[in-house]
Amino acid sequence: MNTPNILDHNRVILCHFDSYSTALVFARYGDSVLAPAPLPESASAMTAPGDATEQHKPGAVLDAFVAHNNLDPTKLKLDDGFQAWLSSDGDPIRIHLVRFTTLDAPHEALAPSGGVFKPISGMRGMPMTELNLIRQVFDLIMGGG
Repeated sequence: MNTPNILDHNRVILCHFDSYSTALVFARYGDSVLAPAPLPESASAMTAPGDATEQHKPGAVLDAFVAHNNLDPTKLKLDDGFQAWLSSDGDPIRIHLVRFTTLDAPHEALAPSGGVFKPISGMRGMPMTELNLIRQVFDLIMGGG
């Protein structure tokens, strides 16, 4: 599958959770926490489609995301406990959660893509759809997921 195609129909929320200090930080790229691009303005919540085709397979999305951002896949983990779907002009967009597994948040890994790690309190001014998504991630992780 073509990497740009798969990332057109999928977005990734990238985070780091320090279980010792319970510090949760999200990768923020300008005014978005979604990589490789923010959602289209027409995006709205939807239920998971009955036919999650090959273009939404989590492993393939993770591989494309890693290649697109030149990240070390051994330091990342796809979180199967998170699932969110949005629709834009009738096309489904799946949101995936990927966590860094490193001891500390690897700030240097985000620098080439213009990303920075921010706590949830540093997300003011983002689109409400994205704020709702990171709230879901926050609830999942802080709830022990």
